[in-house]
Formats: sequence, structure tokens, C-alpha cells
Amino acid sequence: MTALRLNSLGLLAICAVFGFAFADQLIFHDLPCPLCILQRAGFFAAGFGIALNLTFGLKPGHYGLAILGAILGGAIAVRQVLLHIVPGTGAYGDAFFGLHFYTWAFLVFLAMVVGSAVMLLFEEQFAGVKEHDPLTKNLAAFAVLAFGFFALANGVSTVAECGAGLCPDSPTDYLLLQKP
Repeated sequence: MTALRLNSLGLLAICAVFGFAFADQLIFHDLPCPLCILQRAGFFAAGFGIALNLTFGLKPGHYGLAILGAILGGAIAVRQVLLHIVPGTGAYGDAFFGLHFYTWAFLVFLAMVVGSAVMLLFEEQFAGVKEHDPLTKNLAAFAVLAFGFFALANGVSTVAECGAGLCPDSPTDYLLLQKP
């Protein structure tokens, strides 16, 4: 499997995380808390590094951006885990397979750091060889477009929820959609 195809699949995995988060948000009306929104920003930053790889070619700096985004998002996820680790403090949102979304987010961020670091070990991908497989090119284009859609949707959702000010600690409705 080529590095470009692996990057495409990685970006589609990030899109799946966004899709799952939006499904929870829209279907179950489980609005993201401020730390959840920051974790989504971490997914965006990591995904942006991968999208740069797919758009402008495979470069170590793009993997570096993905790693930095994943480390930032992972740190935010750990912060949220630590807020709720003490018995009796409660949790934010429902559990999924026994873990809360912020715990899953940390595990995904960790996998992204490891995956990007492993990809950096294969230096032949940086030789500038062009990809000629149409399936791989189409997969890369689809992944970038899907990522762009989810990034835009996340931005719109965040503005609708928080407006121009600070996001509420425990949101119950979209601030901009409330009737005055």
C-alpha cells in the first residue's frame, strides 16, 4: 500500500471521527463542550497536515504538523479525562463501548502520533515519485474534499453554538438559533 493511500485512509478516519461526533451532536442533541470543541480543533490541525500531504505531496513537515495537532488534541483530551477521573465528579456525555468520547479522542490522538511517526520512518516516500494509480488519486481527492466539508461544518456548528463570545460550559442549545 502506498504512502499516499495510507494518508488518504488516515484522513478518512479523521472524517469518520468528525462524522460520528456530528451524528451524536445532531441526532442525540449532545452539544460539544468547550474542551470537546478544542479537541475537534486538534483533529482539524492533525488532519490539515495529512491533507497537505495529499494536496502538495508527501513532506516531513506535513507529518510534523499532523503530529503537533495530535499532541495538542491529546493534551486537551487528557485534561478532560483528568477533570472527570475523580469518583463523584460525573462525566460529560454518554459512554461509547465503556469509554467517554474524550477518552476515545485521546486514544485516537495517540494512534495518530504513532502512525505519523512510523510514516516518517519510510524515507522513500519523500523521493518525489508521482502517483499514477487513478484509484489512489481519486481516494486522495475525496478524502481532502470530505475533510474540507467537515472542517467547514465544524466551524459553522461552533459559531452557531457559541456565537462570537465564550462557549457555555455545559451547552444545551445553539446560542445563535435561540429566539430573543
